[in-house]
Amino acid sequence: MAEDGEEKLLATVQHIVQTLGSSDTMTEDILRVFSNYDGRLSLDKLYAARAAAASAAGGGGGGGGLGGGGEHSMPESPTLPLPPPPAAAVSAAAAAGRPPPVTSMERTVRTLDRQISQFVAMDRLIWADSADADAFLEAVDDLIGTVQELEAAGTNRGLFDRAEELLSRCMARLEEEFRALIERPDDAAPAAPGGFRSDGSDDEEDFGGGDGYGDEPIPIAKPVTDYDVVIDALSPGSVANVHQIARRMVDAGFGRECAEVYAAARRGFVDESVARLGVRPRPAEEVHASSWEELEFDIARWIPAFNMVFRILIPSERRLCDRVFDGLAPFGDLAFVAAVRTQALQLISFGDAISSSSRAPERLFRVVDMYEAVRDLLPDLDPVFADPYSAALRAEVTAVCNTLGSSIKGIFMELENLIRRDPARVAAQGGGIHPITRYVMNYLRAACGSRQTLEEVMEGDFGAVGGAAAAVDPDRPTSSLAVHIAWIMDVLHKNLDIKSKIYRDPSLACVFLMNNGKYIIQKVNDSELGVLLGDEWIKQMTNRVRRWSMDYQRVTWGKVTTVLQTGGPGVGGLPATAMKQKLRMFNTYFQEIYEVQSEWVIADEQLRVDVRAAVAEAVMPVYTALISRLKSSPEARHDLYIKYTPEDVEACIQHLFEGAAK
Repeated sequence: MAEDGEEKLLATVQHIVQTLGSSDTMTEDILRVFSNYDGRLSLDKLYAARAAAASAAGGGGGGGGLGGGGEHSMPESPTLPLPPPPAAAVSAAAAAGRPPPVTSMERTVRTLDRQISQFVAMDRLIWADSADADAFLEAVDDLIGTVQELEAAGTNRGLFDRAEELLSRCMARLEEEFRALIERPDDAAPAAPGGFRSDGSDDEEDFGGGDGYGDEPIPIAKPVTDYDVVIDALSPGSVANVHQIARRMVDAGFGRECAEVYAAARRGFVDESVARLGVRPRPAEEVHASSWEELEFDIARWIPAFNMVFRILIPSERRLCDRVFDGLAPFGDLAFVAAVRTQALQLISFGDAISSSSRAPERLFRVVDMYEAVRDLLPDLDPVFADPYSAALRAEVTAVCNTLGSSIKGIFMELENLIRRDPARVAAQGGGIHPITRYVMNYLRAACGSRQTLEEVMEGDFGAVGGAAAAVDPDRPTSSLAVHIAWIMDVLHKNLDIKSKIYRDPSLACVFLMNNGKYIIQKVNDSELGVLLGDEWIKQMTNRVRRWSMDYQRVTWGKVTTVLQTGGPGVGGLPATAMKQKLRMFNTYFQEIYEVQSEWVIADEQLRVDVRAAVAEAVMPVYTALISRLKSSPEARHDLYIKYTPEDVEACIQHLFEGAAK
């Protein structure tokens, strides 16, 4: 009796459906209403009953269901056969000229279409309402599972294509939500009291106003010295939301599209952040054509910007990307590289352009600063650029470190060429220190302030100090840098020797060499140059200065001391006439020497004292002896010939080399 009652109920429902169901969608809705109304009217039973009735009607049978009896007649005692398999039902329906019965999978796709279409059509962010977001994600999960099931079955291509099209529309809306949550996370968050967003975005005026995308220039950020910070661009809630979306897009096979959307959304933030650091992209041609003063200004901004980008901005982007794409490799790596690559390469390209530009010696110190900034950064990049996709960026940073190191070596070579090319046409006035000597020694002295860096560069161990460079032994001047500087000093010595030939007076040439040699020794002893060149080199240079001093004594005062010789005391001494002649010759020589050499210069005070003492030691004894012999001679009126007393000669010697006649 129960089964008979259920059969009657099913037949009645079929009649109602046949009467009112003017379309597949309406039929579907009516069947769903009945299935919700009575537990005996499950969708499976209703569809099975429809298939059975269609089969019976197609075979010419009478009676009930969708095909029997009059147009509106209700069968009194319908007998429903057992439902055939789905394929048979479809064939029976096709034979009867009616639409095939709707399968469970079709019903699922239709239901998901209605649900998802409502969300896709929303003119506001779905994630503005957490309940809507949860419902949408649930529908997306069901749709992804349905598509995968249809693809695995491979029996209904039309339904699969329909589900795929629905999935594409769904992913397009997820992309919009994903982008909005990253670019405008506050749009999905309730406003804080007072009308401002909860992240404090009302503080925009602290940055000078403007968002950097209008006509107003992007303000320059203040310099940062502490790089141990992390930029949290998104709140934990926003990160959780975008992660949920990313996971669905990856599950649906849209992982690459998700990575591209993420990169595009974050790239704007990265671009503006770099612009706030005061650097702009410059092609190599523009860098090469710029003046050094302009480039120095650019480098002064580039170094802190480089540190900010690679120590704070890029690691923060890596951290955010890892959280958004947690467990979704490799799409997180792709998204990260695409987001930061452009600005990273622009900073790197400036370093390359500086490396390949002029290697004038004055550029050394700024290039060393750039090299040290890149070198010190390299170890910190390993965890940031650890994946295969960002390894190329890590290699680019290493490459620019190498090119900067090569540029430093090239600058040192250019310094040698500069010394060689320095013309020998102009002599230093008064035999003083030549400008090339001052330039080279002060240059090398300043360069040794970066001795550790120069050591590694000259060894060719670019970028190793950040890792494991060999320590410099302060007691062994045998490094490549020491050899290179010793070579430069040799080139300088040869250049000075050539310049000394300009002086027609050999005495002045000796003074010139003494001055420059002593200056070199002072600069070497007063800096790291002494460590690099070593005690033996300093000893050899000191001996050179001593030799030049002896040459000066011989060339300048040798004839003076020779003319003063009297042949010793006793009866066999010179006659008064000969002594008078010697005195007249001395007066002439001494006056000429004094008038000229009092205008010469010995810059170093101790060297000046030593040279004067040597002159006095050579001249005063023989001059005093001559004057004494002349005064003791009864034949001479010595007062007519003695122009300088011994005290006068001593005083004049003490006024030599002061740069002005006394």
